[in-house]
Amino acid sequence: MAGRTDRNKSMPGFNHSGIRRHFTLNIGTIVFGVLFVYIVISIVLYVTATHVRSYRVTSGPLARNAEYTGVAVYTERIVNSDASGYVDYYAGDHTRVKSGGVVYGISPARTETASFSVDAQTLKKLRQDMEQFSQTFTTTDFHDIYSLKYQVEGDILNEALSERKTSGVLATSLSLGDSTISVAQSDGIICYQSDGYETYDFKTITPDIFDEKSYRMKSMKTDKRIAAGDPVYRVIESEDWSLLIPLTAKQIVRLNNTDTARVKFLKDGVTQNADFTILTLSDGSYCGRLDFSSGLIRYLDSRFIDIELVTNSAVGLKIPVSSIVSKTFFTIPEEYATYGGNKKNIGFLKATTDRSGNATTVFVQPTIYNHENGRYYVDDTAFKDGDIVIRDGSTDRYIIRDQAVLEGVYSMNKGYAVFRKIAILDKNEDYCIVEKGTPYGIAQFDNIVENASSVKDSQITAH
Repeated sequence: MAGRTDRNKSMPGFNHSGIRRHFTLNIGTIVFGVLFVYIVISIVLYVTATHVRSYRVTSGPLARNAEYTGVAVYTERIVNSDASGYVDYYAGDHTRVKSGGVVYGISPARTETASFSVDAQTLKKLRQDMEQFSQTFTTTDFHDIYSLKYQVEGDILNEALSERKTSGVLATSLSLGDSTISVAQSDGIICYQSDGYETYDFKTITPDIFDEKSYRMKSMKTDKRIAAGDPVYRVIESEDWSLLIPLTAKQIVRLNNTDTARVKFLKDGVTQNADFTILTLSDGSYCGRLDFSSGLIRYLDSRFIDIELVTNSAVGLKIPVSSIVSKTFFTIPEEYATYGGNKKNIGFLKATTDRSGNATTVFVQPTIYNHENGRYYVDDTAFKDGDIVIRDGSTDRYIIRDQAVLEGVYSMNKGYAVFRKIAILDKNEDYCIVEKGTPYGIAQFDNIVENASSVKDSQITAH
């Protein structure tokens, strides 16, 4: 017996006491099994299903505009000193000077600070200039203090020399003690840098004009003694100026028929219109010429100027091409439209019969997808081919049969696919720009179906 008991203990289904165990189901096992099967099925369905991708509508141009580094060219000349000596600069760098205004003074020896008396009107102007300067001054532009210094000195000198200026013909210089004061011969902008580009002619432009690596700008200001004939300053006598930009063969083709261009200056974000022409350089290559009539003084501190040529002018809502779908709608003349009880919702009186077989009408309020050329666009969920609508207050009848196609996208805002009309302004291979504010359309930040072919009308979506 003992041997039999030992064998029972070693056999499956028996516990250590030799009692046979029976496998029983309990509620926990059943729930766990059901959940496991559900999870497995859900994973399989998710992996094998076509997933609906969402896209958030943005606003902007179709593509980024091309950026260029242009070379500024303007009417300018170098003014040389008529005498030798030490120079005192009275006109601020990159400031406008009127004809007859003081630019600089030159003396045989280093000059000490002179004192002048000014009238009340000049003193009032100086206070206004300094007050205006203090309101806009920032520590990052500390060098602007020197411009104010030159401006104040120039105003004082102009007052001191006002009685010494000749009448009729303008004198090129005036004497003040041992100093010879040079005045401007015409209105212009004064600069104290030279870079060798002052003599460039549009007829003899070479490609090396765009070589920034070899570009050097030299200051003409000095505290050393200069000789007669040495350069003192540069004057720009016209607000008309040009910007030359290098062009590739592809860019030439795209801009060939362009007469005017919108230019955005990347330094400060200012935009200006410019006349545009294409020039042939001395070696047979090409460049673009942008002509401006204002704004020169803002960019005189740089010969090379970074710009963005705004050629992608179509701006609207940007959406993927893959989100566009075409859909066919029934069209109903607008004179057959009427309003519901609240006098707000557009609908139609559909001809039908009651239970007794008598002719009657029922108000149907379909989703309106478009209103164009005197017709409303409705889908086939409210009407079918051959349905009849009655004109309110009349016996006129219209058989629904005419159809038209609209381009649009599927909106996901409500959790299911809803068709929305679009009006395409511009398009490339991947994206298109559609009009903003289109009736029955989409708006910025709407969620739309990115892959329109993966859904149908009213299909449940997730985003």
